[in-house]
Amino acid sequence: MEAVTLNTSGGVAGGDVLRSAVRLGEGAAATIASQAAERFYRALPDEQPAAVRTDLVLEGAAALDWLPQEAILFDGCALDRRLNIDMAADARFLGIECLVFGRAAMGERVRTARLRDRIEVRRGGGLVLHDAIRMPDGVDAALRRTAIGAGARAVATVLLVAPDAAARLEGLRAALAAHEAGASAWNGFLLARIIAPDAAALRRAVTAGLDFLRGGRALPRVWMC
Repeated sequence: MEAVTLNTSGGVAGGDVLRSAVRLGEGAAATIASQAAERFYRALPDEQPAAVRTDLVLEGAAALDWLPQEAILFDGCALDRRLNIDMAADARFLGIECLVFGRAAMGERVRTARLRDRIEVRRGGGLVLHDAIRMPDGVDAALRRTAIGAGARAVATVLLVAPDAAARLEGLRAALAAHEAGASAWNGFLLARIIAPDAAALRRAVTAGLDFLRGGRALPRVWMC
């Protein structure tokens, strides 16, 4: 089945709290996408960060494609986001997380932001991935550093956790060869990082990677809007 999540508030501001929980029963298969890119607006200095938490549970032999569209960060935003995945040893998870630092077409730049972004994966009861990003207040300057973004203003993480994840590594590298990306596989999962100058370029790269990992299956229709 295919499901689409929708935030009716039109964006996320400082102090907002969003919590989502999804459970796939044994043998279930689903694709979940967001209706549009999510916008994280400027927070006042004394406001708490927006808190976004998503808990995904995959029971035995379940398969989930987690395909939210981009998170667009505005200058001065404050975001504490956590994605928790708890999956059976024989379950399959494919997921992406995309961050866009300002809309290039609008001339926006994210000079300051309070950002914490974490992905945690437990497989068969054991922790297999704890991936944490914390950006300093000087976001624009940090992204220009070679070891961080090399001038990129959009980044993505692509994650595949599956029994055959390692066997997909070379194919994914080939699919991403025309883009600024790197991929590695170990401990039963495949992880790729992508950087791009803007959201459009990032989407082209992510789409190329997903096209390979999803075996040519079309992306959810909301991605085409």
